[in-house]
Amino acid sequence: MAKNILDKLAEEVDKIKEEAQVVVKKVKKTATDIIEGDSPMAELLKNNPIEVPEVGDVLEGIVVSINSNSILLDLGTFGTGIVMGKEIKDGLVDEKVKIGDVVSATLMELENDEGYIELSIREASYEKSWDDLSDKVSAGDVVTTKVLDANKGGLMVEINGITGFLPVSQLSSENYPRVEDGDKNKILELLKRIVGQEIQVRVLDADKETEKLIVSERAASSEKEKAIISNLDVGDIIEGEISGVVDFGAFVKFIPPYKQDSANENDNLEGLVHISELAWQLIDNPRDLVKTGDKVRAKIIGIDETRISLSMKALEKDPWGEIEKKYKIGDIVEGKINKINPFGAFVYLDNDIHGLAHVSEFQDVYPGKKMEEVLYAGGTFNWKILSIEAKNHRMGLMLVKDGEKKTTEKEEKKETKVKEKKSEKIKEEKEEIQEEKTEEVKKTKKAVKTKKAEKVKK
Repeated sequence: MAKNILDKLAEEVDKIKEEAQVVVKKVKKTATDIIEGDSPMAELLKNNPIEVPEVGDVLEGIVVSINSNSILLDLGTFGTGIVMGKEIKDGLVDEKVKIGDVVSATLMELENDEGYIELSIREASYEKSWDDLSDKVSAGDVVTTKVLDANKGGLMVEINGITGFLPVSQLSSENYPRVEDGDKNKILELLKRIVGQEIQVRVLDADKETEKLIVSERAASSEKEKAIISNLDVGDIIEGEISGVVDFGAFVKFIPPYKQDSANENDNLEGLVHISELAWQLIDNPRDLVKTGDKVRAKIIGIDETRISLSMKALEKDPWGEIEKKYKIGDIVEGKINKINPFGAFVYLDNDIHGLAHVSEFQDVYPGKKMEEVLYAGGTFNWKILSIEAKNHRMGLMLVKDGEKKTTEKEEKKETKVKEKKSEKIKEEKEEIQEEKTEEVKKTKKAVKTKKAEKVKK
C-alpha cells in the first residue's frame, strides 16, 4: 500500500517536471521570438539589453527607508533591495546613512521570503576596502593608522576596517626597538608602548585572496629622509652616538655634516655599522666593542635609498697593509685560537692579524682525529703560514706539532753553525792567501835589493 502511494507520488513529480520543462521551453521560445522579431518590444530590447544581476555583484541604490533593523534601497529597474541587521552595522561603522544617500551593496539573494532582493553593505564595504588598499599600494599613499596590538614580530594595525601587520623591520628609526641583548621579551615590551598611538604608514602589500595586509612605517618616512640623505656622499665622515646595539652591528644616530649646527631632532639621521665594519679584528659580539651612548666617528660607505651603511674600521689604519713585512709564507709562529667551527680554527697571531687553519690541513697533521680533540678556543699553538692574501685579509695556517717545531729549530741552529764554520774557513783561507802574498812580496823585494847591491860592487 505504502509502495503504491510512493510510486504514484514519483509519477506525479515526474509529470510536474515534464510540464515545467514544457513551460520553460515555451517561455524561452516566446522571449526569443520577441527579441528576434520585428515588433517594437523586440527593437526596444535590442537597443536596451537588460543585464540580470547575479549573486556577488555590487549594486548601487538610493536609500528610501531606514529603521533599526533594515534599510530599503531603490535599485531602479531591478526593484527594491533590503539590507538587514548585522549587514548594516558591520558595513557602516564610521558612516551615518540618511534617506536619499546612494550606497553600494553586494547582492546576496535575488529574492527573499518577503520578495526583496537581499543585499549586504558589509560585503560591499569589504570589497571596496580591498580595492582601495590595492590603489594605495600602486599610488604609494601614506595613511594614518592606529596601533591595535603588538607581538614579538611587530605591530597589528587597522586600515579601512581591515587588520594589517607592521613587521619590526619596517618600523621607523624612531620606533625601532633597540635591545642590547636581543631579548624578544624586552623587544615586545618596547613595542607595547606604541599600542594605542597613531602612526603614518605606507601599504606595501594588499592581497584580498589571502587577506594579507602588510604596511611599513619606515617607507612612509622615506621621502623626508631621502631629501636629507640626498645631500650626503659616500666617503663623508660623520660624528654621532651609538643609538642601539644588536647582534649584527650597531646603529649610529648623527646630524649630517652640512647641518652640524642644527639642534632640530628631525634633522637626525641613523646609519648602521655592520659587525664586520666595527673593527679590523674578528668580532663575535658587537656589545664587546661598543655600547649605547658611546660617541663615535664613522665613514659613510654606502647609501641605498634611506639605508646608510657606515664603517668605523675604515677610519683606522689597515693592519694588513704591511703584513708581508711582519709575516712570510713558511714562517712558524705562535697563535691563539679565537673560535672553532666546522670549517676550521680561526687563529689570532696578534691583536689584528688572524688566519684560518682549515680542517683539511688539520687532517694532514692528525689523520682521523677531530679538531676539538686536539684544539680548543683560547689555546695557543704553533702554526705554519701557508698563504697570505693581504688584499682579502686572508691567511692560511697549518697546525705544527711541538716535535716538528723543535726539529725545525735544531735544523735552523745547525744550518747557522754550518754557515758560521764556512765563514770562518773562508776567512782563514783569505788570511793564508794574504800571508802568502806578503811573503812573495818580501822575497821579491829582497831579490831586487840583492841584485842592486851586486851591481854597485861591480
